[in-house]
Amino acid sequence: MTEHDEGPITVSVVVPVYSGQDYLMRLAEELDAVRTHWEEIGAPLSLAELILVDDASIDGSPAVIDRIAERFSWVMPLHLSRNYGQHPATVAGILFSAGNWVITMDEDLQHPPSRIAELLACAAERSADVVYAQPTAAVHRSALRDRGSAGIKQLISWLTGANHVRFVNSFRLIRGEIARSAASVAIHDTYFDIELGFFSQRFASLPMALVDERYVRTGKSGYGIRSLIAHAWRMVFSAHLRLLRFAALLGAFTTALALFLAVALVVSNLVWPHLVDVRGWASQMVAITFFGGVNTVLIGIALQYLSTLVLRAHGRPTFFVVDRSKDARLAAFFASRPT
Repeated sequence: MTEHDEGPITVSVVVPVYSGQDYLMRLAEELDAVRTHWEEIGAPLSLAELILVDDASIDGSPAVIDRIAERFSWVMPLHLSRNYGQHPATVAGILFSAGNWVITMDEDLQHPPSRIAELLACAAERSADVVYAQPTAAVHRSALRDRGSAGIKQLISWLTGANHVRFVNSFRLIRGEIARSAASVAIHDTYFDIELGFFSQRFASLPMALVDERYVRTGKSGYGIRSLIAHAWRMVFSAHLRLLRFAALLGAFTTALALFLAVALVVSNLVWPHLVDVRGWASQMVAITFFGGVNTVLIGIALQYLSTLVLRAHGRPTFFVVDRSKDARLAAFFASRPT
């Protein structure tokens, strides 16, 4: 047997916690049921750890997390010193993980632990490094929130060229080495899913019925409108905007057009001087167009350089090596046994 064939394929689950005291124990119990089931059927999988990251919770979650850790030896509690936000808390949990695969999910059971195997099967079937759960219906049962979220993702996907942004969901499966490498270079304002795109292009999505029961029942969410707006801004700030290149090209086209018009204006004045009754306006417009185009080109070039520095600050690597040698075992298991 080779080194890659020995031992189970391990899965780490990372959950950022902000106001989940009413859900955390049940979440741990459902994950324990998944863990036990994999052991009973002899799956080459092991749910090795659940990492609960207390992001300075506003309720009794810290005490609940500690009780869960006392009950289940495979649960790791992390208490952040202050509130940092969902993405930094997720990044912190990932950095403490050790699994071959990392699952991230919300605290409030809108992401069913029983569907983790389906995400793994999807990754094995499509040879993907990241798999997102793709909601098949309105998660929050709110047209404004659900359609607004989908619309923003589509817009940012178009602006940045990061096609996987359309499927971004906090219920995701990530290859462990990619997850930890991306987390290790992420800065506070980095949108983690944009960071993942720096390390892989193998993204997949899996249609899944997801409902945020807490929001439907109470109208409240652990993350409000301000947090959602901050997430959208991080997406834009973390990515390379292809509009910058378009702006530089538009400036170059405008400059070329101004030069053409200048030549046409000179020829017109020499050959058909009687066609121009009022002089000065045409040459003024040509000058404005020319220098406006030149300025646009220069600004576009400067922003391209700035964008390169921003991407470097966000940790975009020159290259990254990944080991997918265990995927064959995973694919063989799911091929022989339905999820």
